[in-house]
Amino acid sequence: MGQFLKFVFASMIGTLLVGLVLLVFLFASIAAAGGSFSLSKKPTKVEEGTILHLRLDKPIVDRGEQSEFDLDFGPFQGMGRTGLNDVLADLDKAARDERVKGILLELTTMEVGLAQAEEIRKKMLEFREKSSKPIIAYSEYYTQGTYFLASASDEVYVAPEGGLDLRGLRTELAFLKGMFDKLEIDIEFIKGSNNKYKSYGETFIEDKMTPANHEQIQAMLTSLWDTYLGAIQEQRNIDKARLNTFADSLMIRHAEDAVRLGLADGTKYKDEVIAIMKERSGLEADEELATVSLGKYSRAIVSGGDVVRGKASAKQKIAVVYAEGGISSGKSDEDVIGSETVSEAIREAREDSTIKAIVFRVNSPGGSGLASDVIWREVQLATEVKPVVVSMGDVAASGGYYISCAADKIYADPMTITGSIGVFGIIPNMQGFFNNKLGVTFDGDKTNTYADLFDLTRPLRQDERQIIQEYVDDFYEVFKQRVADGRNMSLAQVDSVGRGRVWTGVDAKRLGLVDELGGLEEAIKEAAAMVDAEEYRVVEYPESKDVFLQLLGELNAQGRSWLMDDVLGIDMNMVEHLQRAKELRRMKGIQARMPYDIAVY
Repeated sequence: MGQFLKFVFASMIGTLLVGLVLLVFLFASIAAAGGSFSLSKKPTKVEEGTILHLRLDKPIVDRGEQSEFDLDFGPFQGMGRTGLNDVLADLDKAARDERVKGILLELTTMEVGLAQAEEIRKKMLEFREKSSKPIIAYSEYYTQGTYFLASASDEVYVAPEGGLDLRGLRTELAFLKGMFDKLEIDIEFIKGSNNKYKSYGETFIEDKMTPANHEQIQAMLTSLWDTYLGAIQEQRNIDKARLNTFADSLMIRHAEDAVRLGLADGTKYKDEVIAIMKERSGLEADEELATVSLGKYSRAIVSGGDVVRGKASAKQKIAVVYAEGGISSGKSDEDVIGSETVSEAIREAREDSTIKAIVFRVNSPGGSGLASDVIWREVQLATEVKPVVVSMGDVAASGGYYISCAADKIYADPMTITGSIGVFGIIPNMQGFFNNKLGVTFDGDKTNTYADLFDLTRPLRQDERQIIQEYVDDFYEVFKQRVADGRNMSLAQVDSVGRGRVWTGVDAKRLGLVDELGGLEEAIKEAAAMVDAEEYRVVEYPESKDVFLQLLGELNAQGRSWLMDDVLGIDMNMVEHLQRAKELRRMKGIQARMPYDIAVY
């Protein structure tokens, strides 16, 4: 009864929120018609001696969408999605903004992917080098993820009774076989005949990891950890072997340990850190420190250009086409790469003669094999007209790699998860569930032998399973050929690094799956260099949504999160695990999809 009331209450709140959205839109429409009332955001005024207060506790996507509405309550807090492109551009802007005297990096939690964190970290180091302005990091407690960013600061402070986590990386995969067994649902998982590393279906048919999956994940973790330690070694001047000893022996158990071992510069309370920032800004102790949040600073006006945005007055244009989320046929939606939407965006950039090169930013674990092939075709056509450079985000694996492999050049971050060249099909058999759990039976007629090939209410026959296996194997051959053609490799070479295996960016470069290690900025610079564009401006695709549709989309994501977490207290991690099971219903055709998500907390 309690759960029932929770979901009834959620429905009521959802209706109320939609009403609020419509009310906001009504007021905005009145204002647009000439009224004095306005909810639109205005440029931020930055005072002399301001400190940029940088927190990264909200989810960051590759491309930001700034809301036109300035609301600050419930699910409307921070309306709009912060983009990596915005963060990088704003750090560039702050470096040349004489009013900004430094950055206070305050980290509690981090909603940033590994590759995104690496790009932000590099930009922080560049900020320090270009501007000679300080970056001071403070946290009550550093997780391994937040410390990765903090280690790029001039000074790192931790609360006296806080701490710093350094224990190494681990994985935790959820297996749903037991749940499906209880429900009497049988999952038919059919992968490429030699795709031993393609482990997506293990979630549904196993109760633990297979040896092949252990092998690839351990290799991936080792590579990520080595990159992580290398970054800290470079900035804190502590040998990687010594850092490993810290982790193995759990030597950092108190804040003082972090200071004693050289990972932090002191234990301070927040007021003491603010006093340090005042001193750096030339303020007296009794003067108020002017700060500006990243969201507000995005609306500040500073002359000049940057790598991410380019120069507004430049005539030559570089297009950045964003593809973020799972891959599916049709139109793009929240966290979904629609083959129609992305193909159209690439085609527009190809046919626009004022655009000299294309950067294709891919952040995707894959999805539909057919949709991936449709997008691949547009990338291939674009390379025949102008340079195409792929920039891989946190993950560009399976279908994400498929849509990337035709590019002229591929950039990946050292911590990008890529590869996973392999395919599979999943067909649930729901007969036991319907018959034994619900008392529902099915009967019917057909005109041909295979008219009911994908019927979910009975098990597959052996001949049917063989047919689907052939579909999967044929598509794997196509996948390998696409990669071989795009990367100038033999089919045997592709197969040796394929078979569904995932790689980090570091390993992918060694194996020839990517050309260079670098982020979005490096990819844009390379695209500009390929067309000899010293001055250029960046245009982004697909086109931004209509303001009202954007607001509804933001409400969909943030309103749901607010309801689940703040109002109903439902564990979002468990919701995500169950969401994986729900995804089975949406999978159609052959899939090229990553088996898991990567996050460092």
